[in-house]
Amino acid sequence: MFRIKVEKLLKKEIGAVFDYLADHENYDKFSGIKDSVLLEPGLKEKNGQGALRGLTLGSIKFEERITAFERPTKLSYRIEKSTPIPFDHDFGTIQLIKEGEFTRVVWRSEGRIAVPLIGKLVLDKVAQKQGIAGFTSALKQIEREA
Repeated sequence: MFRIKVEKLLKKEIGAVFDYLADHENYDKFSGIKDSVLLEPGLKEKNGQGALRGLTLGSIKFEERITAFERPTKLSYRIEKSTPIPFDHDFGTIQLIKEGEFTRVVWRSEGRIAVPLIGKLVLDKVAQKQGIAGFTSALKQIEREA
C-alpha cells in the first residue's frame, strides 16, 4: 500500500491556490505531467464534483473523478482507471487551510498498485516516493505561478 502525504505552507491566498488546483488545464504545467484533459464536466462547475479528468504521466494514464469540491478548502478525487499499471486507489484529498495571508496545503493519497506480489513489494514503494516528489513539485509550481 502507498500512503502519500505532503504538507506545505504557500505564500499565496487560499482562493488562488484552490482555483489553480481545481482547474485541470493547469496540471500539464506540473513537472512529469504530459497532458491533462477534461473527459466529463462536473455537476455544477466544469472542474467541480463529478468531473472526470484524464492525466498522462509519462507512459501512465489516469482517469480521476472529483469526489468532493468545497471551495476554497477541499478537493478530493479518486483514480477510477489507470493504464498500463492498474491502481486500486482509496482516495486523494487536498485540504487547504488559511493561515493569515498564507495557505497551508495538505495533500494525501492512498491506494495500492494492483499487481500481485510485485505491487506490494516494489511498485507501492515506487508510487509513494514518486507521488511525494510529484506533489511537492506541484505545490512549488503553484507558489511560483498562482
